[in-house]
Amino acid sequence: MPSLIFRKGLDLKNAVAGMLAENYHSAVVDRIKAEEFTYRTGRLTVHLAREFGFCYGVDRAVDYAYQTRTRFPDRAVFLTGEIIHNPHVNEKLRDMGIAFLSDDAGAVDRLQPSDVVILPAFGVTMAMLQQLDQRGCTLIDTTCGSVLNVWKNVRRYAEGGYTSIIHGKVWHEETQATASQAVEYGGHYMVVLNHSETAYVCDYIRGGGDRAEFLEKFSTAMSPRFDPDRDLQHIGLANQTTMLMSESLELGELVKAAMQARYGESEIAKHFQAFDTICSATQDRQDAVITLLREKPIDLMIVIGGYNSSNTCNLARICAASRPTFHIADPACLRSPEEIRHRPVGAKQEVTSTGWLPPAHAVTIGLTSGASTPDNLVGAAIAKLEAFCLGDGGS
Repeated sequence: MPSLIFRKGLDLKNAVAGMLAENYHSAVVDRIKAEEFTYRTGRLTVHLAREFGFCYGVDRAVDYAYQTRTRFPDRAVFLTGEIIHNPHVNEKLRDMGIAFLSDDAGAVDRLQPSDVVILPAFGVTMAMLQQLDQRGCTLIDTTCGSVLNVWKNVRRYAEGGYTSIIHGKVWHEETQATASQAVEYGGHYMVVLNHSETAYVCDYIRGGGDRAEFLEKFSTAMSPRFDPDRDLQHIGLANQTTMLMSESLELGELVKAAMQARYGESEIAKHFQAFDTICSATQDRQDAVITLLREKPIDLMIVIGGYNSSNTCNLARICAASRPTFHIADPACLRSPEEIRHRPVGAKQEVTSTGWLPPAHAVTIGLTSGASTPDNLVGAAIAKLEAFCLGDGGS
């Protein structure tokens, strides 16, 4: 029996609003927004980026998860994996009795028709969706609309005989889900992470190259039976919605230029397609932090969000280009005025740094947070900064 799928919530938004506010709202953040996104106390000034924290898609996904637990209080409720990339939010859901299928490799095969499974904001692969459908359980689909827009275009590419080149992280759940759409609709894909990988592909487009080397280099980032001599003749561009917007646009121009060099300007429309798959929320947060850095006299930046959150990492990348920047997972990383735990841009591990907060004189801190970070964590971080600057350590 096919699964029952809910894609527009469960008509319990008002019923869960109080729980969501209690768990994620911050009166401090509301006050700061009302004061032109600026907070001053003693020697401390905090400037918030004008776009930060939960985006619409994340807010919707968490809302649906709470609605699901309320609607089905006596049934087993599962998430396929993290609903968003924020450990604080995911732990709250675990505390509510929502289990994660990703914790147990055989869990999907034991699902019963009475079970309820929530699909995360970044979607699931077609293979996972088919597995769940075979189990006949109820599905709650929280896939973000921006992700669905990317899928629509990838399907369009596949049906038209175009290979999707996806700017993203091949290990990221969203990119895996997007790539599976291409295969499901009879197409091919390859994933490029950065400028270097894209330049390699562009060189091959222009003049060919070592086919075996190409296949080895992208062995984990391409569709089955991918043939670069055949499958790079017609290309459509897509991206993981949380990547750095400026980089996605730059890589797209590189690919377009390579296709023009190979086929000529008059033939480019037959060989190259690109639709706008930039997530507006991601773009707004990146634009806001760029504006903050340009307009305010920021001494240092703090970026709050999960270390596995792509959009948060990209916010940190932007900030680190011009200011000392500390990407922290949560307010607990603010250990003391002398010590902070953070993950440097480009690093794989969290480190502890000392002497991060300028002592004994006025300090202006810029603050932003990733799209998976709730306001209560931002408020808690600001409270710690205030305590540090008042001299009580706040620990």
